[in-house]
Amino acid sequence: MAKYLITGGAGFIGSNLTERLLNEDDASITIVDDLSMGDTANIPASERVTFIQHSITDHEFMSQLVRDKQFDYYVLLAAIASVADSVERPYATHQVNQEANLNIIETLRSEKLPFKKLFFSSSAAVYGQLPEMPKREDQAVQPLTQYAVDKYATERAIINYGRLYDMPMVCARFFNVYGPKQNPASPYSGVLSIMLDCLTRGKPFSFFGDGSQTRDFVFVGDVVNAIYGLLHTAEARNDVYNIANGRQTSLMSVAKQLETLTGKKLQASFKPARSGDIHDSYADASKINALGFMTHTPLEKGLAKYVASVK
Repeated sequence: MAKYLITGGAGFIGSNLTERLLNEDDASITIVDDLSMGDTANIPASERVTFIQHSITDHEFMSQLVRDKQFDYYVLLAAIASVADSVERPYATHQVNQEANLNIIETLRSEKLPFKKLFFSSSAAVYGQLPEMPKREDQAVQPLTQYAVDKYATERAIINYGRLYDMPMVCARFFNVYGPKQNPASPYSGVLSIMLDCLTRGKPFSFFGDGSQTRDFVFVGDVVNAIYGLLHTAEARNDVYNIANGRQTSLMSVAKQLETLTGKKLQASFKPARSGDIHDSYADASKINALGFMTHTPLEKGLAKYVASVK
């Protein structure tokens, strides 16, 4: 039975990944989550899942857990995921988004612990405001916030650890993930889930900007497929991959699609753009596509699934 550690596993992506592993693998899964963003209600009930409520910033605790359990696979999803929050709390962001992850990989290195693959979730935020589109993994980056700085620094550290010490690790830059189990009440939630919540509850929604800003929205099921594939594909090693749909969609366009699906009108207002926010972003997903396991749910189908799950 393969043993997995998922940090942040009570959250949106981690809980969807847990479901996939339980359905398809003979897996034993340990989740570590401090529940600052996650919810135990997200975690599938199974005797093969162990939940530990704890912060990954407790280095001694995490190192001991890694030494004791010696997992086969590590999935590092825990993070302070709000760009705005990272602007308000830069050092706390750094402790979670970089230091805690480096502690785990250094424990694996220094103790010479065997494992099959480690996955780290980076972010499209590392690309910043550079104008070149679509975003490719080999182009320049311009991290504009502590969140983006820590994501980029951690992915580079993990790739370099892998190459220097022959450790099987891989990183991926998530673009705008959406889908079932995304919590719209969380201050860390993605814009799409907040928009849908406002529509279904008849609450006002604020665009930060004029709504023309674009994102690459990727369905959570596609993200889970990509993580699973990167964990179990030998050639995906000590490198970084975009996880995205490869399509550019404006926030206003998404709002119109959600209005159609829900039969409701969004009560929209417009505010100035926030510091650190990026106006346009979409990915070149050809690198991960070439590995042969990446799926791409069309936005209209993904939105329909998401709306159905909320209803």
